[in-house]
Amino acid sequence: MNSQIWTEKFRPSSFEEVKGQEEIIKRIKALVETKNIPHMLFAGSPGTGKTTLALIVAKQLHKNNWKANFLELNASNDRGIDTVRNQVKDFAKTMAVEADAPKIILLDEADALTKEAQQALRRTMENYSNSCRFILSCNIPSKIIDPIKSRCAIFKFKKLEKKEIESIVREITEKERIKIDNETIELLYNHSGGDVRQLQNILQSCSALSKNITKNEITGFLKSIESKDIAESIKLALNKNFLDARKKILDAMLNNGLSGLDVVKEIQREVLNMQVDDEKKLNIIERCGEIEFRLVEGSDDFIQVEALLAFIAKK
Repeated sequence: MNSQIWTEKFRPSSFEEVKGQEEIIKRIKALVETKNIPHMLFAGSPGTGKTTLALIVAKQLHKNNWKANFLELNASNDRGIDTVRNQVKDFAKTMAVEADAPKIILLDEADALTKEAQQALRRTMENYSNSCRFILSCNIPSKIIDPIKSRCAIFKFKKLEKKEIESIVREITEKERIKIDNETIELLYNHSGGDVRQLQNILQSCSALSKNITKNEITGFLKSIESKDIAESIKLALNKNFLDARKKILDAMLNNGLSGLDVVKEIQREVLNMQVDDEKKLNIIERCGEIEFRLVEGSDDFIQVEALLAFIAKK
């Protein structure tokens, strides 16, 4: 197996190769052909092609010279006002190199920018509109301030459907000479939920062990990353044994590298399959939604998972 990460190896390089966003591609392709594109906001779930499409826009506008006219920043790492004042402004204030189209600045995960950074960004977008265009990608558009939204054409990306996921899987397995059946593809689709990045990571990890990927390989890999201990922790909590449930689930998180979001989603799946009262299921699932919101807003993973177990133990 090639050691290259598959998310890069199989990244589409043209509009025609992108799956699942036909209407968005049609509109953006028309804008690129005029070389007079607006600032754009790409909003949607992870792994749906937002970053990929921004790269294609830059490549189509600037061809072989695209790297000199493209700046990509991950706002979750560089989220403060200094990033906007320094890196972004320094790049934006000069005209594109040997091109008749504006430079492209991609701010990935722009919903992680602080409010102060977003206020500085709105002025930068106005002042340097002659030389560059901004593409902001985010998972939660409500975290982007209204003045920035009003300056952008907003494109909402949807999760990929089953037929599109199947097409991607078939393309990858054909190029990598991997055998896979329809039942396994169904399992991959159900687990990835339309997230192509996650799909590719699962396929690459399983193909390292076997070129014939079956349902058993996928199930075994998913168990290893989600941990069987989570189901046991829920049962302990339901039996009012909070301290043992807490120890087991925190050990599982540390040993398997699971995030709080991973654990909450797995708890939600496990509870649905458990033989417990329907009203108790409803209460736990409702609390899972609340805990997930807290985690997305930046709460501590371990404290929130403990709080969820405490809720289950009290019910």
